[in-house]
Amino acid sequence: MDVNTKKLKKNAFRVTKHRGLTASRIRVPGGYLEAKYLAMIQNIAETYGNGIVNITTRQGFEIPGIKFEDTAKVNELLQPIIVGLNINQEIAGQGYTASGTRNVTACVGNNICPYACYNTSAFAQRIEKAIFPNDLHFKVALTGCPNDCAKVRMHDFGIMGMTLPHYDTDRCVSCRACVKACTRKSVSALDTVNFKVVRDTKKCIGCGECVLNCPTGAWARSHEKYFRLTIFGRTGKKNPRLGEDFIKWADEASIIKIICNTYAYVKNYIDPSAPGGKEHIGYIVDRTGFEEFKKWALKDVHLPARAEVCTPIYWKGVTY
Repeated sequence: MDVNTKKLKKNAFRVTKHRGLTASRIRVPGGYLEAKYLAMIQNIAETYGNGIVNITTRQGFEIPGIKFEDTAKVNELLQPIIVGLNINQEIAGQGYTASGTRNVTACVGNNICPYACYNTSAFAQRIEKAIFPNDLHFKVALTGCPNDCAKVRMHDFGIMGMTLPHYDTDRCVSCRACVKACTRKSVSALDTVNFKVVRDTKKCIGCGECVLNCPTGAWARSHEKYFRLTIFGRTGKKNPRLGEDFIKWADEASIIKIICNTYAYVKNYIDPSAPGGKEHIGYIVDRTGFEEFKKWALKDVHLPARAEVCTPIYWKGVTY
């Protein structure tokens, strides 16, 4: 069978090691879905695949063993999943129309975890609506707090939840539980002066340990949601490195705008001769200079007054 593999991959099917067989990749933004969709995925795997479903490292599903000639039928069965997960689609019934932007991943967030500062799944789904479909190779990950269970510093954009803790001195009984927790589990940003707690605002990372450990409710999370945005971490065989802080105390709207601006930046500067038409954003920034990237990224972005932009940024990592 004569197969256009470029078209196949753009339709979110993988070219596998088995001749004549492909694998369907299913997007699950934020790793969050209703259980009813699992039965639909099972049906596709048993009807057109080999009965196996792989859970990918990016929290999606991959169904292997699909014959090339069955991809159209698989796309029809994927339609209720795509609609149910509210994923942008250009033509109904024809599956995914791009595979470049990888599935947006997230930890469980404050739907479940007491440490999380925000609803990671909801934010992941908002980012998905803004950036998909797209053929550029971007990786975005969200984590609810600085514990970073989602390993966001290994992605192009890492979004880490922060809270601005509010302190009610009238509720404080000087037990130092918050100070002990911050010292033992965080960055030692708290101390006591005249039997009241003082927070080092420059040192505080907004983790919320003080809130979780105060027995009297003297500490409370801020109503406003804040984020630490890290940029251009990467793995792979060539020059892996961790992402560095770009903005601290950022807001949700600014982060989405920065990510969208980066798509425009990459389209303008990407090397068309890169293998497979893919060039990691970090290499483009290395070539153009960080200040050029920052100019594009912050265009028409209105950051909160509290936000801190880190500049210049230098990445450390393995160099071959």
